[in-house]
Amino acid sequence: MSTPTEHDGFEYRDRLAAGRIRGRGAGLNPGNRFETVRLHVMGEHLDERRLEAPAGVQVATQVFEDTSRTIINEVTDSPDISFRWTVNPYRGCEHGCIYCYARPGHEYFGLSLGVDFETKIYAKKRAAELLRRELDHPRWRGETIVMSGVTDCYQPVERDLKLTRACLQLMADRRQPVAIITKNSLVTRDIDLLRELSRHDAARVSLSITTLDNALAAKMEPRASSPRERLEAVRKLSESGIPVTVMTAPIIPGINDHEIPALLEAARQAGARGAGYVMLRLPYQIKDLFLEWVQRHFPERAAKVEGLIREVRGGELSDPRFGTRMVGEGAYAEQIKATFQLFARTHGLDRKLRPLSSASFIHGGTSGSLFAGQAEGSGRDLARDSASESDNQGMLL
Repeated sequence: MSTPTEHDGFEYRDRLAAGRIRGRGAGLNPGNRFETVRLHVMGEHLDERRLEAPAGVQVATQVFEDTSRTIINEVTDSPDISFRWTVNPYRGCEHGCIYCYARPGHEYFGLSLGVDFETKIYAKKRAAELLRRELDHPRWRGETIVMSGVTDCYQPVERDLKLTRACLQLMADRRQPVAIITKNSLVTRDIDLLRELSRHDAARVSLSITTLDNALAAKMEPRASSPRERLEAVRKLSESGIPVTVMTAPIIPGINDHEIPALLEAARQAGARGAGYVMLRLPYQIKDLFLEWVQRHFPERAAKVEGLIREVRGGELSDPRFGTRMVGEGAYAEQIKATFQLFARTHGLDRKLRPLSSASFIHGGTSGSLFAGQAEGSGRDLARDSASESDNQGMLL
């Protein structure tokens, strides 16, 4: 697997020391929790550098090759996750969603879950080749695969690399059921393949739409498609006969919870068939990123937002317990739940969709080996992906 050079790392961290980062969600690059030596920039130095670059600095995206030797990941021991198998062509995500549950995965590479996660993307360039081998394994029976359980399979680099499309082309050829979750309208590029799969009840798409406020979206999810573009994607997919749902995930108390009625109404008008939500939680150092983000963009209500998050998380900022981690607990969490259920029912978005069908799956042969020897880092990478997927904060399939 390629890694940044020592020179690149020095230049990159020097840029971070310049202060405000333009066009990214995170404003910090916290030290890796697995590293014993960390770099901390003194506030006086940041003040000096901000004077030099008052408009902020830009950090370019770097793409490295991920040399994983398996592609289908199994999600285990997650009773509140409704799927078992995932395919993730990318690690790291340019969308830069400040609350993203996948951020801690970058720390396994010796990187930060902050700006590193948004600017150092690992691409599995052999994704379709690996997928073909694993679909051909005698034990594979065409169970539904989710793209992506970790980072967005339609993030900006997909426009050029087309790894997701290559996987979808193979799935369409094999009639392999696939459910997609994304925040990018680029998914409409692949309507031809999704339409073919949907003819066999083998495709579903979920658009994650967290706000209708363009200004908030630009701060919270800086390189994802705009709310209008995502709703238009819902419309195009629906008009093409592809089942589509909407996830208002995560719900952030004090930030976007008041938008639930409008979000669900817009989703229904665009043609969505179902909707779901997940309550924000902030594991590991995501809490540092998020609280800094709130203070930076909403200083007048930062204390209130933190207080409300703690209220729905039993006084903490995160809760890993099955049964409560997705929806929170307490009076405020119950109020959000009741509001969502009411407006989902009002707009006909509370119906449970039937599972995708494997009846038409075409087996291609007996080549390859499914999870051969757990070859992806002797199983360590698979375990990392599965751990992130079990923390999924945005899936309704």
